Amino acid sequence: MQDIKEKIIVALDVDTLKEAERFVDLLISAGIKYFKVGSQLFTAYGPDAVRMVSKAGAKVFLDLKFHDIPNTVALASGSTASILSVTPSAETGNIAQDIRNLAIPAVFMMTVHIKGGRKMLEAAVKGAEDKARELKIKRPLVVGVTRLTSDEDKGNIQHEVTEAARLAKSSGLDGVVCSAHEVSMVRNEFGQEFIIVVPGIRPKGAQADDQSRVATAREAIDAGASYLVIGRPILKAPDPIKAFKELIS
Repeated sequence: MQDIKEKIIVALDVDTLKEAERFVDLLISAGIKYFKVGSQLFTAYGPDAVRMVSKAGAKVFLDLKFHDIPNTVALASGSTASILSVTPSAETGNIAQDIRNLAIPAVFMMTVHIKGGRKMLEAAVKGAEDKARELKIKRPLVVGVTRLTSDEDKGNIQHEVTEAARLAKSSGLDGVVCSAHEVSMVRNEFGQEFIIVVPGIRPKGAQADDQSRVATAREAIDAGASYLVIGRPILKAPDPIKAFKELIS
């Protein structure tokens, strides 16, 4: 069975790059390999926040939920793919070749909003693919946001999420972001290879904060989640490593 640490993405929803770097260094030592850079940190520090995580030896889930006209999203996806991190390596003496040898993709997965529609979703994938091909690197995974976990579980939300996932898959996306409440349905419908990212993870009995559709890590994993995004339960804890270990125990 895959180590649950391989499924955890810690959300770096903090105010400063220095604070983010402290959490990255601390949690990498505990076995965390993935970190989310979202609107808060990226708006303040841009690609520097992404490169900081990559240079520390972890991978970035860039959660900016692109939602615009297709051409703009294609360009944004290409820009995401082109955020590179430089790692130490033997120099060849050829500067251009050295840069290609040293540069690795900093973003392993990114988000778009499925409400942007088919043309936008297809453009997002193409933009990332074209730039990755140009740079001779692996493109980031593209996952679509279905419904925010802060949305209340009203109406026929499961049907909406399933239809959004169907559009995402048929448009070439690698997966979706949804709450744990919809995971088993999406997994059964779209198979084991379809990526499902689940935010809104809370320890049993913990406050939901501004989230509505929450679940424990175990509930999300049992339902079939590929990745769990966890922020405040770890970042706001007096002892983040202890909180992390308790959350996955």
